[in-house]
Amino acid sequence: MFKVAISSMITLATSIYFLFLSLPQKSFYHSLFVSNDLSDNESISNHLYMLTKRPHIAGSEANAEAAAYVLSTLSSYNIPSHITPYYTALTYPVSRSFTLTRPPPETPIEFTLEQETYEGDPYAGVASEVEPTFHAYAKSGTAVGPVVYVNYGRVEDYETLMKMGVNVSGNVALARYGKIFRGDIVENAYAAGAIGVLIFTDRKDYGGEKWFPDDKWMPPSGVQVGSVYTGAGDPTTPGWPSTEECERISEDEVEKTGDVPVIPSLPISWSDGDEIIRSIDGQVARDDWQGGKDAPVYRVGPGPGILNLTYLGKQVISRIENVVGIIEGAEEPDRYVILGNHRDAWTFGAADPNSGTACLLEVAERFWKLQKKGWKPRRTIIFCNWDAEEYGLIGSTEWVEENRQMLASRVVAYLNVDIAVAGAGFEAYATPQLDELLVQTSKQVVDPDNSSQTIYDSWISSTDNPTIGRLGGGGSDYAAFVQHIGVPSADISFGGGYPVYHSLYDDFIWMKKFGDPTFQRHVAVASIWGLVALRLADAEILPFNYHTYALELQKSAEDLKSEVSNRGITLVPLLKSINELEKAAIKINAEIKALEGSKGWTSMWKDDRKVRELNDRLMMAERAFTDREGLSGRSWYKHLIYAPSKHNDYGSKSFPGIDDALEKAISLNTADSWRSVQHEIWRVSRVITQASLCLKGELK
Repeated sequence: MFKVAISSMITLATSIYFLFLSLPQKSFYHSLFVSNDLSDNESISNHLYMLTKRPHIAGSEANAEAAAYVLSTLSSYNIPSHITPYYTALTYPVSRSFTLTRPPPETPIEFTLEQETYEGDPYAGVASEVEPTFHAYAKSGTAVGPVVYVNYGRVEDYETLMKMGVNVSGNVALARYGKIFRGDIVENAYAAGAIGVLIFTDRKDYGGEKWFPDDKWMPPSGVQVGSVYTGAGDPTTPGWPSTEECERISEDEVEKTGDVPVIPSLPISWSDGDEIIRSIDGQVARDDWQGGKDAPVYRVGPGPGILNLTYLGKQVISRIENVVGIIEGAEEPDRYVILGNHRDAWTFGAADPNSGTACLLEVAERFWKLQKKGWKPRRTIIFCNWDAEEYGLIGSTEWVEENRQMLASRVVAYLNVDIAVAGAGFEAYATPQLDELLVQTSKQVVDPDNSSQTIYDSWISSTDNPTIGRLGGGGSDYAAFVQHIGVPSADISFGGGYPVYHSLYDDFIWMKKFGDPTFQRHVAVASIWGLVALRLADAEILPFNYHTYALELQKSAEDLKSEVSNRGITLVPLLKSINELEKAAIKINAEIKALEGSKGWTSMWKDDRKVRELNDRLMMAERAFTDREGLSGRSWYKHLIYAPSKHNDYGSKSFPGIDDALEKAISLNTADSWRSVQHEIWRVSRVITQASLCLKGELK
């Protein structure tokens, strides 16, 4: 008995000694992570080259080969890794065509719908592997009718046409890509009565005097393809994972969900768009609807040009493959920090998404090098390389749906990178409690375009404070984590939109010439991504600040005041709940400060339970912003603070349920519709109250 007690005391003393020894070491490892000793732009360049040798659309053999490359690379860094497959309903084109009939004596034009290679194109030999230009999940069918130009196809654009006396019903809508998600362009066109949609990549937005390969701009034949599905995950398995033998709903049932289009559509080039514009007569479109230099005059129509659009697609249950690698935590293995990026691409995918995949592998390699020097993460770090993101966030959504309970109880944060690099300029999006962490991390990484300053310095060069966007859109794989299960999340990149997005020309040559010639921007993304992950994985107390969250919600509530004034709507419950959240955030920040101040050689071991309990409150508070019923008519979206706009999947909205109800009430202006607005205000106030209680760690 005496020997056991002595042994236990020795073990405890040793544990305490090494715990204290490890504290400064963690900081050392974090500094080493961003040093030139560990970073390698040549390795990143090689990863990107290997990943983009062939087009690799989801469900293809080439994409399976890319998955095998990611798996073998992670395994070579001694990171236990595996493939998690799903069997999902993906669509591919069978045939498509469209013809423009113009008034005599002009002859009809039958468009080739081909993206052209250029002289000396090193990828010309595999360009035939690229699927013909199409919209994933587009409705098969034929639409014949006069053309109406609808600008970007937003709700407000149709309101403008209505004021001009232009009727879209029974016509084919011609929209230029941009501003909103392409699936919403098609949905808005259908709501306006259109029978078909063409979406062109306008030269004003994506073209230039010269184009690729001579400049970064989209060539005349370039086409921006993509999905028009407005949901998330496999449309045949709404809310549950697409395992091999799972239940599925029928195509008719999928159509009834409203997430897939019911009219045909096609993406087209700016040269084809110009040709159609020339066939349209009628009123001249307003100035901000016009094209750029050398473009024809944009008129709204309808006609007299007649379009005959035909699309035939097929739906196939295809195997997709997520690659998952795990570095187990030494002290809290049941707490997860997840880094995610998707792998599938419409074509070669140099910027979207494999600049991110190359950075993911770079982070993994640096972590491996740290492990060889003795570093062990406090918490478990998980690398996730998603599949079928381009079709509708499918790989990540199916994985989250399959592991929902485990993830909801264990994930500390999700860190997403999609397009890691498309040009210069750091951009960040996050749930607000991560703002401070992102800012501090940006101060530790050198600006890849100016080595005399940090990323933070360049970030604030044009503003007094760094601007961090929110994750209310459905544009990437953070959606399932934030909007479905309520996990604190971030998304980072260099460069905003880029001209050859989703086209044949998004290849290694474009990246090497225009996106990141030295691959130092890739190095910078990997540095920030990995450093944020290290802080979240190693910090004894999670570096979250919910005071930022409360201030954000206060601003959003203030913005609502003018919209509900004189409508008999009260914001009192919302404002009160936000005030309580601010108090709770201040309280927990004070607890953190007191706990950190009390740390000492004799008290450290006494605080273990307190640290764990406090971290759980910080981690779970984000979950409290979700509601099991979800948004009205969009139940998959559980988060009542951040979710996509009803008419724009890319749009980030605060209080999306309130916004949806407001839009309807303004349109109907009935007592019931305004009562719905008040109901949504109460719903949001209730989840904010739950978050406050979670932060306080108190029961009522």
